[in-house]
Amino acid sequence: MFDKLGKQYAGVIADKVEVAVNEHFEKNNPTKTEHATETIGRVSGKRRALFIGINYFGQRGELKGCINDVHNIKRSLLQNFGLDEFRVLTDDQKEAGGIPTRANILAGFRWLRAGAKAGDSLILHYSGHGGSIKDTDGDEEDGMDETMIPVDHKKAGIIVDDEIHDVLVRGLPKGVRLTAIIDCCHSESMLDLPYTYNVNGNLVITENERSKGISKMVATGVKFAMDGNKKDAMKNIKAGMKTAMSPGGEGGDSAARARAIQTRSTVADVVQFSGCKDSQTSADAQIGGQATGAMSYALITALKEDKNMTYTQLLKRMRQILEGKYSQVPMMTAGRKLNLNSDFSL
Repeated sequence: MFDKLGKQYAGVIADKVEVAVNEHFEKNNPTKTEHATETIGRVSGKRRALFIGINYFGQRGELKGCINDVHNIKRSLLQNFGLDEFRVLTDDQKEAGGIPTRANILAGFRWLRAGAKAGDSLILHYSGHGGSIKDTDGDEEDGMDETMIPVDHKKAGIIVDDEIHDVLVRGLPKGVRLTAIIDCCHSESMLDLPYTYNVNGNLVITENERSKGISKMVATGVKFAMDGNKKDAMKNIKAGMKTAMSPGGEGGDSAARARAIQTRSTVADVVQFSGCKDSQTSADAQIGGQATGAMSYALITALKEDKNMTYTQLLKRMRQILEGKYSQVPMMTAGRKLNLNSDFSL
């Protein structure tokens, strides 16, 4: 229906329509929030980090930028914060212990937390594939568990968020800080943390999923009118309908939320930055001539601009860097009601 220029900008215009419609719904039926009041502890001990990057060489769905992400994030953290110990798992290594297999990833989680005590800072960076499967224990508001995809997943299997939480998070002592940077699809609740934040530092109590679904379908109609891409239109309409019809309609399954708070809350200071919402995918991009994960790039860029931001300012800046270029929305979650309008540090 439109010329080449219209088709070129169809996605951008559709994104803006979705935002505008969502803002209309939000004004008339706002998301419920509450203030977070608990103080995040100071880092006074060791900094230990685990970096995982998987390109899946020779496999279906091979990625290009995940190993680059590991090197770039590691360099950024060493320059800005310093590290006392770190391990790297990437699928270009020759030593078997350095390959990001299911067993090595879980062993890496155990190494990362071993002997951790108050004042210590633990850092996890993961860049690779993420997935989702049906939840079986009733702690997911959208009815889906999130998964990490090890390089040997076809033989050894995936790693479900419940297991990630049990091995890496559960039982961490009070005063320990764990910061996770998860750059993959469906990553918002990869650590199964019960509290989600907006860019004002408030805890999101309910999100208006029905409104979001309607917004996506309106935007899809605009995009289809401009580019005529029927396949994309059908896929996005189905995604919009799924969101609109999600359990609970507005805010998801409240019983699942209550169960998550009861079973997934932490005494340690656990914070996760993720590449996208659980319902979204994260881009394996080409930026500045290098293959990179869009979220990892946004984090590094934001810290280069100003490493003296608060957690919520960092989240907001990451979103701004990706806005208009990628549809994914970086998210921030925590294991307890931390006031994240405090200075970001590792």
